[in-house]
Amino acid sequence: MPSRLLAPEGVPASVIEFEHGGATLIAEDFGTGARPYVLVHGIGMGRSVYLDFIERLPGRIIALDLPGFGEAPEPERTLTMARHADLIAAFLRSIGVTDAVIIGHSMGSQIGAELAARHPKLVDGLVLAGPTVNSATRSIREQATYLLRDLIGERPIVLLRGAREYLRGGPHLIRKIRATVVHEPEKAYARVKCPVLVVRGERDPLAPAVWCREIVSLVPGRAEMKEIPDHGHGTLISDAALAADLISEFARSL
Repeated sequence: MPSRLLAPEGVPASVIEFEHGGATLIAEDFGTGARPYVLVHGIGMGRSVYLDFIERLPGRIIALDLPGFGEAPEPERTLTMARHADLIAAFLRSIGVTDAVIIGHSMGSQIGAELAARHPKLVDGLVLAGPTVNSATRSIREQATYLLRDLIGERPIVLLRGAREYLRGGPHLIRKIRATVVHEPEKAYARVKCPVLVVRGERDPLAPAVWCREIVSLVPGRAEMKEIPDHGHGTLISDAALAADLISEFARSL
């Protein structure tokens, strides 16, 4: 059975295992407030790595383990970004959520964009944190190079949590990485109608400023970019107070 990992002691929480279309996700749902935050993790990660961020984010939070990550079982087939989005949409409908603020980190930003584009009635706002994959560097080799460059300057807690989750990602991790690299998120961004906040760490090579500005220009409606000084790609994983403040402010403006 999946475990309660993020909810503070004394706060009612539910941990849900949801299956749809041959794939299963795990969701930890706790807290109260309008417009629940739905946290969609990055490649090789899971909801447990975002503890520092969760502790600083007020309101209702629904944190996910996508199929084959964290505590969620490996699916029979590797999911595309669009299939991930459809799975999350089916889950949100099953629990009656129609006003989510989607927070997608890294690969989760690609899934979040597909979710907002394909299921607009479920999403009130979209946060793209460290958005991948930069259209100018769309290959596994290039993305791996940028990831290694980012890790050199990361805080130890990011490295420890990330290494643990990458190991849990299993032997299918390369297939999962390939699914992110072949995805073209710019096509989804052009169809997003809700307000969008793009957040990047100042030292993030996987989400360069030029790419983040391009994303803002692609969104047809309200979109803005915020940069967090002295942070890399793991800005939601460690020392996350600034990111939580920016995202809370964005949610209040919706």
